[in-house]
Amino acid sequence: MKLLLDTHAVLWWLDGNSRLGAWASRAISDPANPCCLSVVSVFEIETKSRLGRLTLPDAVTSGWDETISQESWRILPISLAHACRAGNFSVAHGDPFDRILAAQAELEDMTLVSCDPAFAAFGVSTLW
Repeated sequence: MKLLLDTHAVLWWLDGNSRLGAWASRAISDPANPCCLSVVSVFEIETKSRLGRLTLPDAVTSGWDETISQESWRILPISLAHACRAGNFSVAHGDPFDRILAAQAELEDMTLVSCDPAFAAFGVSTLW
């Protein structure tokens, strides 16, 4: 199963936080499940860090490239198709980060690793 990690899943995985669901943790650690990190999550994390709303995980102090490599994750850029789909969802959900992640999960046929119930409205597959 191809996994797309929601922003909180990335943070909790890198911090070893017990709030990460047991199913999610097992799925992320299974080498049979390729994991992707959306550039939108990196943008969200870096923005919140700059604003003082979160502290970067220790795993990121050496840089995202190294962290992504160590985790064997693939970075998922935002394509024109992702942007169009995110903008055209009929769901009345105002968080642009969530809209992009939902579009990426749908168009790339990925399971979104997230505990956010808002994704049910988008009709994407989630795992927690």
